[in-house]
Amino acid sequence: MLVLVAPGQGAQTPGFLTPWLDLPGAADRVAAWSDSVGLDLVHYGTKADADEIRDTSVAQPLLVAAGILSAAALGAITPGAVAGHSVGEITAAAFAGVLDDTAALTLVRKRGLAMAEAAAITLTGMSALLGGDPDTSVAHLEKLGLTPANINGAGQIVAAGTMEQLAALIEDKPEGVRKVVRLKVAGAFHTHHMAPAVDKLAEAAKELSAGDPTVPYVSNKDGRTVATGAEVLERLVGQVANPVRWDLCMETFKELGVTALLEVCPGGTLTGLAKRALPGVKTLALKTPDDLDAARELIAEHSA
Repeated sequence: MLVLVAPGQGAQTPGFLTPWLDLPGAADRVAAWSDSVGLDLVHYGTKADADEIRDTSVAQPLLVAAGILSAAALGAITPGAVAGHSVGEITAAAFAGVLDDTAALTLVRKRGLAMAEAAAITLTGMSALLGGDPDTSVAHLEKLGLTPANINGAGQIVAAGTMEQLAALIEDKPEGVRKVVRLKVAGAFHTHHMAPAVDKLAEAAKELSAGDPTVPYVSNKDGRTVATGAEVLERLVGQVANPVRWDLCMETFKELGVTALLEVCPGGTLTGLAKRALPGVKTLALKTPDDLDAARELIAEHSA
């Protein structure tokens, strides 16, 4: 059984969209999306530097556009389940037919702007903890006033909070944690710092028509599958201020009988987690169009 997944913010790198725009019709499609959301996705995906694409209001639409574009290049596929990490949940909603491409990009554009505004209120960020016991790490983070914003499984937890709190974490790591790595994001996402964005996203969601998922949609909130489009939208709204439980998503993949996991562009992060947490499951990350043939072979082998 194949699971199709989409990465979250921080996966972007300068120029990563460039080779994908050489595919037939891709440049025109991205240009049309750019016009619909008022953001030059072609420029940001090809010519912008790392600082420009770290901007939350840019990074989020760019990631969703890349995910949809790379998945479309695979042709018609019916995965056994779909999921996305953080903003990747909107990409997954497009895969599942909950939102059409334009609606997904419209929502993520508003999400990125709202979260960027919330992040500007207080200087905040996120750092990944590598190694250590999850329960020990979570207790230690709470002692420092930090939030375990992403519990990713495979021994990785992401802490979020103010820059002062994150600096204290580097000096006072939880027992067993090998390393603390600052992430390329511009705010403490999935924490109370994002509460101002929730109301704005809720208003944006009211303007959308959501279809029920055509394939199992696994939610970051609790790792459970969601049956209706209305609930998917409700969870997408609330999730900006609540932790991502990717560890529980991977547990659900196991329960569903996953045998292969395919991560859309810019892939790598979620396949890395799966290699450690889902032994025996084949993984493949779409980085460039050169990966498409191998991805199609994986799909053919593991689709029902």
